[in-house]
Amino acid sequence: MERRVLGRDGLEVSALGLGCMGMSEFYGHGDEKESVAVIHRALDLGMNFLDTADMYGRGTNEELVGRAVKGRRDEAVVATKFGVKRDGASRTIENSPEYIRAACDASLRRLGIDRIDLYYMHRRNPDVPIEESVGAMAELVEQGKVAHLGLSEVSAATLRQAVAVHPIAALQSEYSLFTRGLEAEILPAARELGVGLVAYSPISRGLLSGAMPGAGELADDDFRRHMPRYSGENAEHNLALAAAVKRVADEAGMTAAQISLAWLLAQGEDVVPIPGTKRLKYLEENAAAADLTLTPEQLDALVRAVPADAVRGTRYPSMNEVER
Repeated sequence: MERRVLGRDGLEVSALGLGCMGMSEFYGHGDEKESVAVIHRALDLGMNFLDTADMYGRGTNEELVGRAVKGRRDEAVVATKFGVKRDGASRTIENSPEYIRAACDASLRRLGIDRIDLYYMHRRNPDVPIEESVGAMAELVEQGKVAHLGLSEVSAATLRQAVAVHPIAALQSEYSLFTRGLEAEILPAARELGVGLVAYSPISRGLLSGAMPGAGELADDDFRRHMPRYSGENAEHNLALAAAVKRVADEAGMTAAQISLAWLLAQGEDVVPIPGTKRLKYLEENAAAADLTLTPEQLDALVRAVPADAVRGTRYPSMNEVER
């Protein structure tokens, strides 16, 4: 698979990564044997960029990824995150230097590796100066525990402050045909600063595939049941937009998921989508998108099918934790 470079320090990753979150939580029950098989197949296909976080499955997702890469560590670029602290049903954002150091050591133990290739601040707590948090992350680089640093869902201003402390290889934010708000300020700032963009939810958590069931048909523990974009009239409206994308995909001989990923890949060599799946079928489908090139006419048809402000409903029940 084609490689892309994140940041100015040469972090090379596959053009498409693999989001591992859903293997452990949030999208109904997973099967560990199949999830490990998916990760192994991704590596076979050259999809070497694996994304996890310490809060996914309360650490069990990191453990799963660690087991999957054992014996194949040199083939994988492992990215994980800190910052979302879970206590029962409640969550807090923790960015203190002391917490960062402890979180990194815990992630290394769960992953069973000596160094994290890309370590993200998952969310930002604005009560902690970003300079203090990134300073602590930089110490982890100096100690050899982390190779490259990343941030997730921060504003252009925060990104500038962070880069002034230490180079940032990647900004991970939601980006898709259905989520394009970062194109106004955040993506231009990232490019100015030499920061790559890792696009999570590139198929809008299944909406863009055209195959997502209604909220009432989702598993009880599927978190999309509680997200405004996927409920009620919002869902009906957005599924109609997804149907328009599928029509463009059908004409191009692609699936809706593939054309959505191909659109993202066409937004720049510094954009790396990380579609998540726990099924081999969808992994193979997604991976094939890396070999697709859209014509200018197809790109234009997709933007006309989904204008930037056409999608209804917020991404999360509360948007207070993003773009700080």
